[in-house]
Amino acid sequence: MPYETVDLRIEGGVAEITLNRPERLNAWTAQFGDELREALLTDAADPSVRSVLITGAGRGFSSGADLKEMLEQGAAGEIPDVGEMLRQRYHPIIKGIRELPKPVVAAVNGPAVGIGCSLALACDLIWAADSAVFGLAFVNIGLVPDGGSTFLVPIAAGKARALEMALLGEPISARQAMDWGLVNRVVADGELLDEARGLARRLAQGPTRSYANSKRALNNSFGKIIDEQLDLEADIQGEMVKTADFIEGVAAFVEKREARFTGN
Repeated sequence: MPYETVDLRIEGGVAEITLNRPERLNAWTAQFGDELREALLTDAADPSVRSVLITGAGRGFSSGADLKEMLEQGAAGEIPDVGEMLRQRYHPIIKGIRELPKPVVAAVNGPAVGIGCSLALACDLIWAADSAVFGLAFVNIGLVPDGGSTFLVPIAAGKARALEMALLGEPISARQAMDWGLVNRVVADGELLDEARGLARRLAQGPTRSYANSKRALNNSFGKIIDEQLDLEADIQGEMVKTADFIEGVAAFVEKREARFTGN
């Protein structure tokens, strides 16, 4: 089916999904989340697809949730149930990638921040451009990491580095992400898409059932843990969006000023 916020191309057994809101650095809106979920869970799940590649249009992979949409909802008197939104829109995407019986490659070009970072880290193999940066910037608007990142980051990088990313909210470079075990390869910006496409084609020509069962076996070792973390993240985030610090954090972000948090 045609999409507006993601581009989907299926060729040679590879489903290439391009996050396509470049004017907003591929930030997530309701429509974006719904279309990405459909592309992954329906189109990429087709038996003719043997591998999946996810990348971003324009200058970056994804800057996370679109705070402009959230502000507009607030101005209209609509208070979104963020916990339910995570469960209905975001979690099926993260779990869908993990449970998809075929390899999923992320080609991270530029920033992968917030839920954009979680999306990249949920993939099976992560190729990053030299210019890529990764960040759990939730703390900067008074929230907590979500999208499974409270599981995905510590299992790859360890407790100390996960806490550093969560509590400081500072971006880390592609090279640092590779040193920490968060990504597999770092390549020159101009070579990223060619390299990632070559990898996806190679996987599409490989033993699909072997890949599927490797994922199945590895998922079994932590599947219940990530499910529990996703539920916990949704519960906590549902509480956090009701705080004064969150309202101040979003306002400061939009107004391009330092946030004045009070702990309330």
